[in-house]
Amino acid sequence: MKLYFAPGACSLSPHIVAREAGIDLQFTKVDTQTKAMEGGGDFWKVNPKGYVPALEFEPGDVLTEGPAIVQYLGDQRPASGLVAPAGSRERYQQQEMLGYINSELHKTYSPLFSPATPDATREERKAYLQKRYKLIEERLAGRAYLFGDTFTAADAYLFTVTRWAKFVQLDLSGFPNVLAFQERVAARPAVREALKAEGLLV
Repeated sequence: MKLYFAPGACSLSPHIVAREAGIDLQFTKVDTQTKAMEGGGDFWKVNPKGYVPALEFEPGDVLTEGPAIVQYLGDQRPASGLVAPAGSRERYQQQEMLGYINSELHKTYSPLFSPATPDATREERKAYLQKRYKLIEERLAGRAYLFGDTFTAADAYLFTVTRWAKFVQLDLSGFPNVLAFQERVAARPAVREALKAEGLLV
């Protein structure tokens, strides 16, 4: 399998999950602006949506959308505990959290990366993120990870999008549990391997 990624983008989440699960993937870097791929080729032909991540099983057989990819990867190594068993209540709670991170955090960050976003919109989006992180802060109280002591695919996704805060000047100092979570996840060996492989760890 091949994972198409851009360093530090949301594709870092399935990259982390694959390393946590011990799944050996091939990696192809994508320029998110030009859609050119490392080694040549047009990413539009791989994923008509035009964005990462994309998990290719073979040419023409591709799975997209990060929350779907991390669940697929976790299911390949059920003993890893990265996703709960299909049909269990815990599985749907994890899907609920993946959905929350996707719609309330990830998509709210997106306009903050565009220089064309008006200042008023930028401040409104930051205020919205502050409100949404409040729920995460409360959930992490007394917990190592979102679902207790077990690292899951949802933690990989939360860690990935929360890394963006410093790049968009989002102040998270009022969320000590979130900041401690970020440090805890960043120290995991598999996470450090993923960060290093993407050139994000010096």
